[in-house]
Amino acid sequence: MPPIAYLECSRCQARTSAQSPQTVCTQCADQPAGSLFVRYDLSHLQGTTPNDVIAPDADSAWAGMWRYRSVLPDVPPVTLGEGWTPMLRSKRYPGAFIKEEGANPTGTFKARGLALAVTMAQHYGLRKLAVPSAGNAAGALAAYAAAAGIEAHIFMPRDVPFANYLEAVAYGANVTLVDGLISDCARIICERKQEEGWFDISTMKEPFRIEGKKTMGYELVEQLGWEYPDAVFYPTGGGVGLIGMWKAFEELEQLGWVKPGKRPRMIAVQASGCAPVVRAYDAGVNRCQVWQNASTFAAGLRVPKPYGDSIILDILRNSGGIALALTDEEILASILDWARNEGILLSPEGAAVTAAYDRLLASGELKASDRVVLFNTGAGLKYADVIAEAMHLMRPLSELQPA
Repeated sequence: MPPIAYLECSRCQARTSAQSPQTVCTQCADQPAGSLFVRYDLSHLQGTTPNDVIAPDADSAWAGMWRYRSVLPDVPPVTLGEGWTPMLRSKRYPGAFIKEEGANPTGTFKARGLALAVTMAQHYGLRKLAVPSAGNAAGALAAYAAAAGIEAHIFMPRDVPFANYLEAVAYGANVTLVDGLISDCARIICERKQEEGWFDISTMKEPFRIEGKKTMGYELVEQLGWEYPDAVFYPTGGGVGLIGMWKAFEELEQLGWVKPGKRPRMIAVQASGCAPVVRAYDAGVNRCQVWQNASTFAAGLRVPKPYGDSIILDILRNSGGIALALTDEEILASILDWARNEGILLSPEGAAVTAAYDRLLASGELKASDRVVLFNTGAGLKYADVIAEAMHLMRPLSELQPA
């Protein structure tokens, strides 16, 4: 495994040691401070091939994302079997693949980032972790914290999908429901963390959730024969996965593990009721403004201002990508379309992606033969209550039989 050389600020490029737990850069002159990226000494891997170092763990029946342990921190993992999720070829579109992240523990891609964050928290001896969550990060932190024997303090909007609340409580986390959005939850943690002794593992405010999410980039390239696709569609709330995959592509090129070719266009997908990245991208600016009165039934996309907004926008522009916003009506229509024609019950966030793909096909910007990866970031069943509400579907009442 590679030693961590240092942590590098995404804004000012200042270097910090990884010997002790870190949050964001302490040397940035301007605020907000830059997020920290993990940088490895990869010199011992130069000249290797993936087959030299990537293999399932002999001690585990399912290595999952830890098959990439050669490019992850050298610490004992806290794992529930996350990663190595299916890449499902569409029945209707010859170039389209669904990356089915609903197959992860706790049913979403959040398992990857929180597995790595909790692993490092255990390594550092941290005992109390806090996170604001639009839903799925809450369940993932609760699960991995339970596996590691660490306290989890979770703050969620009161109207999150019920499954997210249920799992966090079932795993034994300390759960607070907040009348507001994820930004209000983050503010509460910021105000209380010093007094309570919490380590804040909010999106982009510690360096290791990105490391877990970057494994999606390694996986999709490996599953496509170590070649890049033409485009990657990603539902973008906090955007950690998009940032992590771009970091993975950089590392793959340094190692020579990906066949030469242009990196994929990165397509950021949001809901029209909360689209700060789309608005900033269309305006040609480098930062997002807070989206007022955010509203969408795709709970994971209800992030008024992602902390890593400037990084996301840079990636979109450097990749020749784009940012798109879809209405809740378009998202629901895509859920039903893919359920009935492909046998896949998408999450609302995943259906935003498939709806965006349909839009670019219809406009001619993409062809059905273009090889694209569409991320379904969670199992649709985790959203049973909100999808049913959007469909105006209620449980049929049984008819009373006469005595």
